Amino acid sequence: MDKDLKDKTYSELLEIVASHQQKPLCGQYLFIFIHQKDATEINAITPLSKAFRQQLADEGFGILSLAPLDQHDDPDGTVKFVFGLCDGAKIEAVRLKDGDRNTLCVSTQAGCRMGCKFCATGQLKFRRDLTAAEIVDQVYHAESICGRISNLVYMGMGEPLDNFDNVMRSIEILNDKRGRTIGIRRITISTCGLPEEITKLAAHEIRPRLAVSLHAPNDAIRSKLMRVGRKHPLEEIIGALKGYQKLTNKRITIEYCMIDGINDQIEHAKALVRLLKPLRVNANLIELNPFPSCRYNASSTHQIKEFAQILTRSGIETNIRFKRGRSIKAACGQLGATWLK
Repeated sequence: MDKDLKDKTYSELLEIVASHQQKPLCGQYLFIFIHQKDATEINAITPLSKAFRQQLADEGFGILSLAPLDQHDDPDGTVKFVFGLCDGAKIEAVRLKDGDRNTLCVSTQAGCRMGCKFCATGQLKFRRDLTAAEIVDQVYHAESICGRISNLVYMGMGEPLDNFDNVMRSIEILNDKRGRTIGIRRITISTCGLPEEITKLAAHEIRPRLAVSLHAPNDAIRSKLMRVGRKHPLEEIIGALKGYQKLTNKRITIEYCMIDGINDQIEHAKALVRLLKPLRVNANLIELNPFPSCRYNASSTHQIKEFAQILTRSGIETNIRFKRGRSIKAACGQLGATWLK
């Protein structure tokens, strides 16, 4: 049985206290002290009796805390946190500041199985999934340094839907009114396109926003850039997104990394418009960010703006995401870049 109390939802903590013949209020104390008051030791939860605290400790229960290894600050306000895991693996999380919006980009895996060629994390060896506790603790540490996190994006290291259960558990914990109370409309999950998991997300009682990393208007280009493109053709992904939108009625964000001479031509923009026509979407065009061993180059500013104009004229709300945090290798696609040989 997993003994990390930070990894438990409120209902699971109630089950633990009930199994120890304690009142339900003890479960509430556990959740509030861990997820609102940042308790890192059972003994710090003083409303619990000393006997019960000792019993939990004797049975091996504890409260996980990530090990902060480093912090990097970019002049544009971006902050990158480096954390050590208990097994020696490392992950990174990034705080982005935009006016009053304080956004944290969290990681969900140590390494990644997807192997996208324009992403540094995809070049790292996959180590393992993160637990829900390891995900939420990135938020707690960032808040201790940067203040209240208003928006949360699951766009860091790893493929969130490849770690579905732990990701959804972490969202339930962070959304809980007894804890951080991060609104579900302020939480976004990004995926490279796993149709079965997109369908599963649509049916889930917790429904955060969804972003899909498409990065190509056809299967030929996508399969060259993204390993997942060889397994799941665009027709299958669009079908899953139609089903998702039918159930949730939520607009979907399409993420598109602009790569010089590969996916950034006028015909690519027009093909992307045709592909997305059945869906209600907005698009984020992302300037490719370099990292060691990346063989691609970013599209020119002119090319990105021309691409954006075609999407906009076709009725697709489009934003251009130019470099943020690049000097500290915290920009999109750069997480884990400093560990590449």
